Amino acid sequence: MAFEFRKCFIEGLYEVQPKVFGDNRGYFFEVYSEKDFFEAGLCMKFVQDNQSSSSKGVLRGLHFQTKHPQGKLVRAVEGKVYDVAVDLRNGSPTFGKYYGVVLDAEKQNQFYIPEGFAHGFYVLSEHAVFAYKCTDFYHPEDEGGIMWNDATVGIEWDKIAPGLEPLLSEKDKKHPSFNTSEKYFDLNAKWIGK
Repeated sequence: MAFEFRKCFIEGLYEVQPKVFGDNRGYFFEVYSEKDFFEAGLCMKFVQDNQSSSSKGVLRGLHFQTKHPQGKLVRAVEGKVYDVAVDLRNGSPTFGKYYGVVLDAEKQNQFYIPEGFAHGFYVLSEHAVFAYKCTDFYHPEDEGGIMWNDATVGIEWDKIAPGLEPLLSEKDKKHPSFNTSEKYFDLNAKWIGK
């Protein structure tokens, strides 16, 4: 198998480490193999690939889609980011909890986030190119979000980036707080919210 799949404490999240083969000419690795992912029980179908470029201090998120939730396989192609997923599956024992991982282009590690989560990342390096595969198409009318510094979720961005003063889009500045009484998604990642 060309990958090591590490389960996270939140069910459904995986850190994925591909085997990287390198020598004095450079390196080679498989970014994705349906066969290996299916053998690991990750039987998703990806339909869209996205890529963004960001400077140090940019924070994107926390985003989700409501009626067309997206599972995502994310990685840093260049640079380093702190990537975070928040469990929005009502009834999950980790509802409202988050898991974060540093994605580093030098390590080539990846993070799989299934449907039913909010997702965001913060750029730690001077520049980062961030790429992700999605299990559904982007639907602009279907966007949802949670405030990046919501006190209930309590993401400890400062532990990764002391003195954090994130660069946010106008849209990301206006996301609502996490609401513990909101339904969001059911355990099968079907939207049951407002």
